[in-house]
Amino acid sequence: MVSVSKGMRMQKANQILQAIGKLGEQRAPLTRVYRSLYCEELYLAAYAKIYKNDGALTPGTGQETADGTSLDDIRQIIDLIRYERYRFRPVRRLHVDKKKGGKRPLGLPNWTDKLVQEVMRMILEAYYEPRFRESSHGFRPQRGCHTALTYLHHTFRSVSWFIEGDIRACFDSIDHDVLLKILARDIHDGRFLNLIGSGLKAGVVEEWEYKPTLAGVPQGGIISPLLSNIYLHELDTYIEEVLIPRYTQGDRRARNPEYRHYEYLVSKARGANDMETAARLQKEQRQIPSMDTCDPHFRRLRYVRYADDFMLGFIGPKQEAEAIKQDIGEFLKRELHLEMSSEKTLITHARTEHALFLGYAISIYRVDDKITRRSDGYLSRSTNGAVRLGIPYGLTTALAQQYQYKGKSTSELRLLAFSDATIIDIFQARFRGIANYYQFAVDRCRLSTLKNIMQESLVKTLAHKYKLTVSKVYRNYRSTREVDGLVYRTLSVTVPTAKGERDIYWGAIPLKRVQPSMNDPIYDQTYRKPSHFNVRSDLIERLQRDSCELCGKHGSVEVHHIRKLADLKQRWAGRREKPEWVKQMIAMRRKTLIVCQQCHVAIHAGRPVPKFAHRTSAREPDDGKLSRPVRRGDDGKVPIAR
Repeated sequence: MVSVSKGMRMQKANQILQAIGKLGEQRAPLTRVYRSLYCEELYLAAYAKIYKNDGALTPGTGQETADGTSLDDIRQIIDLIRYERYRFRPVRRLHVDKKKGGKRPLGLPNWTDKLVQEVMRMILEAYYEPRFRESSHGFRPQRGCHTALTYLHHTFRSVSWFIEGDIRACFDSIDHDVLLKILARDIHDGRFLNLIGSGLKAGVVEEWEYKPTLAGVPQGGIISPLLSNIYLHELDTYIEEVLIPRYTQGDRRARNPEYRHYEYLVSKARGANDMETAARLQKEQRQIPSMDTCDPHFRRLRYVRYADDFMLGFIGPKQEAEAIKQDIGEFLKRELHLEMSSEKTLITHARTEHALFLGYAISIYRVDDKITRRSDGYLSRSTNGAVRLGIPYGLTTALAQQYQYKGKSTSELRLLAFSDATIIDIFQARFRGIANYYQFAVDRCRLSTLKNIMQESLVKTLAHKYKLTVSKVYRNYRSTREVDGLVYRTLSVTVPTAKGERDIYWGAIPLKRVQPSMNDPIYDQTYRKPSHFNVRSDLIERLQRDSCELCGKHGSVEVHHIRKLADLKQRWAGRREKPEWVKQMIAMRRKTLIVCQQCHVAIHAGRPVPKFAHRTSAREPDDGKLSRPVRRGDDGKVPIAR
């Protein structure tokens, strides 16, 4: 049995994850992995990755956030874990609106729990990522909606039926005992499994009331997406190892007898030099499939999954498609204690109807009059059987409604307080996101209708702000921009920056379709190191120097965080005298600052930096007493776990 060595806790973080990744590739059990949680560098790497998140400064059930994190905090977490005293605290639960109506529960873990979860996530991802299937694309590194759509586009060719799968309340229904049983098959370390289990059963606080979590993983938790992927990997394995072999028959479809009869008639007409009859027969022949679409000896089943949404493509009769749907439902209920959503799990005819997957309308082409010449010189209906990715019917109308009132475009009152450059940039970012997401749609040009409505709303917003006419706004902001050799008319404004002037513009987004390509390196089978080791972060280097960047004092430094550097600049803009810490952060162009405890207290209290901060020698003794440390208890220790 291969195991993580005893001395591994002393190795570098990337070496630990590489060793765990090799065990995952070899399908070897993972033992003594709990000792990896003693590695300080793993926590520093986790901190470097998650401190940039928007929720890093959002408190959970406590008041602690990323602000004030220090090496002492991390070492105290390691000590608690070493002696198995670390306890996850309840998650603060909120409810956010869904796009299609209703509410979705969202969990906000405490900062320390986020840090520990990220370390656990890095370890589990290193081990399970090489084991996941190519058909799985949700919540995985270098994968996403576009990779799932590309996979579907190239593997679902010529299917007859789409089976749209959706699991009812998947994340909230995951059985903790089943999940831990799945993990225990591969992870032979009871302490690590107990730590995962304690996080799952930590409970939630909703409207100041504690509620136990008997099932599910909290949406919003750092480790939750990976745990759900490990859970649903059982479904991937069942479909690819049981159902796909069961519904795979024959090497190729049989020839269509009617099509072969037309071949005989065309050959006979050409032999009689009756080219007019031959051309007419060929035209009739193209309306008939060359292969037997109802061949009883040919079956194929294809599968792709993104999170809890999955799609199957089946070649065969509809009765067998119904049986596949029933088999999957029974497996989910029997093995994973999950239930398929009956209103969202549909069987759709691929050539005459559209299935919905990841916001795209999916269908199979039936184009008999498009003839192309193959590389061998023969003419063929190459488009027939290809997967069509399109924009769902009514999407552009629904998206345009937020910019209209009673059918006409209107100004957006919420943006009137912003500058013209910010307003233009917001509209451009919104449309660019929609256009980029639907880059694979064959009818991507339909987004031009939405673009025109958004442009009218943008112009009316600027006209409303500056009390101008629409025509004058066009005259003041009109410009051109060249993209891929084509010149587009835009609305732009020039703003000064530290590196010179910059154009903020609206438009110039080509709506030509992008062909999905399987040549992307994400389809490489080899395991890749997690991305946080490929990106340089100077925050860790600055923290390890253990020196205050304001006063130069050594020892007991913390990290001061702000949400956005732009907010800091805007808050102190136009003031003659700025605090020293503001000057330092703006000069460094960083939203973090390494400070000692006394400087950190002064920053939050709005007081000037203490006197010793201006001494030239950082080693000069200080007779003054430090104020109470930020977010520490009366005993001077960080209240990590209760």
